[in-house]
Amino acid sequence: MKRAIPVVVLSIAGLVPVWRYEPSIGGGTSTSEAAPAPSVSSSGGTSSGTVVKGTTVNTEKGPVEVQVTFQGEKITAVKLLQQPNHPQTTAAVPKLIAATLEAQSADIDTVSGATITSDAYKESLQAAIDENAKSPAASPSPSAAASRTVDGSALNTEKGPVQVQVTFEGDKISAVKMLQQPNHPQTTAAVPKLIAATLEAQSADIDTVSGATITSDAYKESLQAAIDAKG
Repeated sequence: MKRAIPVVVLSIAGLVPVWRYEPSIGGGTSTSEAAPAPSVSSSGGTSSGTVVKGTTVNTEKGPVEVQVTFQGEKITAVKLLQQPNHPQTTAAVPKLIAATLEAQSADIDTVSGATITSDAYKESLQAAIDENAKSPAASPSPSAAASRTVDGSALNTEKGPVQVQVTFEGDKISAVKMLQQPNHPQTTAAVPKLIAATLEAQSADIDTVSGATITSDAYKESLQAAIDAKG
């Protein structure tokens, strides 16, 4: 038994380095808030319009920064470069963008449940609008295509009627408005997403909104009818 003791001690000693070794987890990276972007910057004119970044507004929920695309003075697209990672913000952003594209200004309603994000969004948006107004590209050219508004077909669904109205600037879809829609919470939540997707895709080839399949399909059919009628 006395001879066995050194063997046991050595075996335990041989395991110590194994116990002390701890592999690193996550590659040693850490997360931190991104450094604020310059207060306002413009990318200059492109074939698709002038892209302008709004101010970065730091809130207690996180930073908010918008990027706006203009055709002259017209807002044709809005993108969030920074936004709080929060469910209420995620739900509010499509509504804020759709309202902006319809109002063509930062004078839009605050989204209920996302007041902080809404206020910061509007502040950043207004900064982008102000910056674009300083640009020569904001002045409409005499050859600019006239706008035209076309009503899509009215479709009766089991949820209620659906009909869209589309405004075109030349061949470009510049705005979409619902003339008729079902009075249903899922439809109310889906419409801003459908409009935002339309303005981005510039066609009726957009995804159906989950939970609002009937309204989505009718929306796309009415939208396509307006596009076809425009010619």
